Parts: sequence; structure tokens; C-alpha cells
Amino acid sequence: MSADEDLKRDVENELKWDPDVDASDIGVAVRDGAVTLSGFARSFRQRRKAEEDATRVRGVRGVANDVEVRLPLINRPPDPEIVREIIAQLQVELPDAADTIKVVVRDGDVTLKGQVEWDYQRRRAADTALRASGVTGLTNEIEIKPKVEPDDLKRKIEDAFKRNAEVDAQNITVEAEGNNVVLRGTVRSWAERGEAERVAWLAPGVMRVDNRIAVDY
Repeated sequence: MSADEDLKRDVENELKWDPDVDASDIGVAVRDGAVTLSGFARSFRQRRKAEEDATRVRGVRGVANDVEVRLPLINRPPDPEIVREIIAQLQVELPDAADTIKVVVRDGDVTLKGQVEWDYQRRRAADTALRASGVTGLTNEIEIKPKVEPDDLKRKIEDAFKRNAEVDAQNITVEAEGNNVVLRGTVRSWAERGEAERVAWLAPGVMRVDNRIAVDY
């Protein structure tokens, strides 16, 4: 059995393992470590979960998500109802930021606009919208307002790396321009690389993290 066939089997098993994904409706193809997902999902959230599952499998070099979202017409709520549900849930999940977020829905396709102070608020807003019934797509245009000067941002991220037992701070350099961050250096594993990026995103005001860290096994 070839490496691609092994990888295909592993991705299929990962999809079956996830209770939030109906793997029977999703096809998997692999070529040179690149995975293509096809078929359809019952919600946009399920479509994204399938992509996350495939990305998580060891050996996967990239994922093309061609899964379509198909909602039964009988269960498809009208756009105004989707808007109201998302707004109500944002008030619960992000009471301090909900009033700064605008929700636009067209044929089930949601666009989020506005400004927040933290990246976690931006991500939580997207997760909240994905849970609404009838959502077939999501575009997150929420911006993060910079709250610190670049030098302060750089220092905060470097200090966070030093506190983190999973990141070797000595081998990572941080560059900050406005609210954009670039990470460079070398780490020992993909897990450490991902942890460094996660820590950088936690800094207040960060809008973009360009992770250029190399992995040296």
C-alpha cells in the first residue's frame, strides 16, 4: 500500500471518529500528501470540522476543501431569522463586544463586520455564527483594533514565549509592524511551531500572524 493510500485511510478514519461529521457523505482523495475533500455536509460548521480533522492527521501536507453545504429546503430558515439568532447568541457569548459586530446574511451566507479588541473575540464570533441554523457559508471581516505600540507588542509576545514551557523562546524571533506579527526561527516539532503561533495570537491587538518558523527534527 502506498503512502497516499495509507494517508487516505487515516483521514477517512479521523472523519469517522468525529461525532460532529457525517463521514458517509464526504469523499477523500490524496496525491503526494495533499488531501482533497469532496461531497456534501449538512452545515457549514460540519464542513469546517471535516477540514480541521483532515489537517490534524499526521503526514497531511495540505487540504483542499471542496465539500458543499446542502440544507434540506424544509429545514432552511429565512435570512432574517438567521440574523436574529446570531445576534442573540453574540450577546450571550461576547457581551462586551457584541454591539460592535454587524451581521449580514444572504441566502444563508453570513458576513461578520465590525471591530473587536482581541483575536479570541473575532474567532468566537465566527464560531457563534457557525452554530446558527441555516448557515451555509461564513466570511469573517471583523477587524482587530491595535491597542499597543509595535515595540510593546513584540515585548509582550517574547515574554509570553519565555513563560511557556512548550516553546523554546531562544530560537524564535518576533517582528511587529502595526498589528501584524512575523515569527521566525527554528523549533523541534510542528506542535511547538503551532504553539508559538497560538501564543502570538493571544497578544492584544494582533490582527495577523505570519508564521515563518521552520521545523528541524
